[in-house]
Amino acid sequence: MESIISAEQAKTLDGLFAARVRSTPQDVAYRYFNDQHDAWETYTWEQMNTQIACWQAAFEKENLAPGDRVAIMMRNRPEWVMFDQAAMGLGLVVVPFYVEDRADNISYMLADAGIRLLVLEKAEHWRDVCKASNNVQSLQRIVLVDPSKTAETDALRELNDPRLVALKDWVPSGAADVKHINDDPYALATIIYTSGTTGRPKGVMLNHDNILSNAFGGLQAVPVASDDILLSFLPLSHTFERTVGYYLPIMCGATVAYARSISQLQEDLLIIRPTILISVPRIYERIYAGIRAKLAEGPQFARWLFEFAVDVGYSRFEYRQRRGPWKPAFLLWPVLARLVAAKLLDKLGGRLRHAMSGGAALSAEISRVFIGLGLPILQGYGMTESSPTVCVNRHDDNVPSSVGLPIPGVDVKLGEHNALLIRGPNVMMGYWNNPEATRAVLSNDGWLNSGDVASIDAQGHVTITGRLKDIIVLSTGEKVPPGDMEAAILRDTVFEQAMVIGESRSYLSALVVLSASHWQKYAQAHGLDAHVRDETIEEILLDKITHETREFPGYARIRKVAVIPEPWTVDNEMLTPTLKLRRSRILERYKNEIEQLYAGH
Repeated sequence: MESIISAEQAKTLDGLFAARVRSTPQDVAYRYFNDQHDAWETYTWEQMNTQIACWQAAFEKENLAPGDRVAIMMRNRPEWVMFDQAAMGLGLVVVPFYVEDRADNISYMLADAGIRLLVLEKAEHWRDVCKASNNVQSLQRIVLVDPSKTAETDALRELNDPRLVALKDWVPSGAADVKHINDDPYALATIIYTSGTTGRPKGVMLNHDNILSNAFGGLQAVPVASDDILLSFLPLSHTFERTVGYYLPIMCGATVAYARSISQLQEDLLIIRPTILISVPRIYERIYAGIRAKLAEGPQFARWLFEFAVDVGYSRFEYRQRRGPWKPAFLLWPVLARLVAAKLLDKLGGRLRHAMSGGAALSAEISRVFIGLGLPILQGYGMTESSPTVCVNRHDDNVPSSVGLPIPGVDVKLGEHNALLIRGPNVMMGYWNNPEATRAVLSNDGWLNSGDVASIDAQGHVTITGRLKDIIVLSTGEKVPPGDMEAAILRDTVFEQAMVIGESRSYLSALVVLSASHWQKYAQAHGLDAHVRDETIEEILLDKITHETREFPGYARIRKVAVIPEPWTVDNEMLTPTLKLRRSRILERYKNEIEQLYAGH
């Protein structure tokens, strides 16, 4: 803990970076893949600071004033940090956008936040975003990161917009020292727009202390050391990655390596060999699905050995957590670890101390498998409005069915309808330009209503049991949390996406998108040809769904299923940029299919 820079010492997020540069200037801060050199390269803290000074000089040419909003729409890379630190050092407010977000969404946020400057990277978005931003009066500069490629050069020529400039022409090659204009921890640092699952995105206002206190509390709950290496692949526009995967490593001096892409994640894990992994459940779900698919193709003995290893490993975990007895089978663990567990852990780099999961619920089965094979997954809970971490499990107190205990400095309690209420220095200032929405979730005495239904046990462990707005109430009066059922359905690899429906109906149904490759394998293995009847397919899928949801109460049985031929994506507006289901839009888009599911009932 000696190398950790506290929130009080840092004062501001740019002050945190400056303190790290003073403390360990020659340590490696970031690793990244240089496409031009086709090699992995590094930046030390001091080298990053030099680059930040150059970015600041570029900002200063734009005559921006403290408090002005500047936006970034860039994949994870050192330049994201340079932008962020340079802007905040000048007292500017950083507004991150998702690279995969829709142009109309970006246009709305540009106007709502009054963005003065926008840094863009992805070529295919440039035309759409730049055209959509023509009506944004505040936007005076658009910086294109790498216009050297043909498509980007054509975009510059086609748009002929005087606001457009290439990054290489905008950032000077040298500059003086980095400036730190603001020393107020409670000044607005960033506006982070929520996903907008039920309407237009809302801008969450976070000050420097909101985030600094959250990162420091997180470090006290789950220690990270200066010799740790984190592989960053969740978007930095996601609050979870930004606080835990960016500011927290600065606080403790750890190294961050930026993954090249999700498609290259497996290879990057083997190259970087991280010690800590920060992810949302979907990554673990994909790894788990791959394991199950491979086991299904192998001999029965391999499946038995795998399940036996998981059973023994998880029993060892429960024993070490002081919740279970010692068993003679534990003596077999060295052999099981070599034959089974090591194969999974080696694919993840072989050095992981623990993995963190947040952003959504991780199914108990998937958590059990990873923990049983020797990878401690620490599930946590948070939201953008709380900077984001509220709770997290600890190494010596890990209850996988829960999201753990609150981190130091954060208080929780249950409110009306068992809604989880949160209070602490991490709670947002409010929503930008939206006092009505702020009053709806933030009480006068500082309690934030999460909107999530929870329970708290005698030891203080928090378990999220549903979402107030997402709870399905059947016509029988029974209440069903669809998220838990959807996670269970997706354990079967033939399902790529699933949404449970049934509000005010007499029974539940499911809309599903199939995984083409896994369904094809299943169909071939079971002799199903292309002319198989829809009724047969529905019967097969219902059997699979019933099997995966067998642990739910009888009233929660899914009785009908509709196969949706097109995947739900951000582009077709069925998913938010954080890949959450836009339930109301899906219901509207497939209302005819839904009516057929309930015809005659």
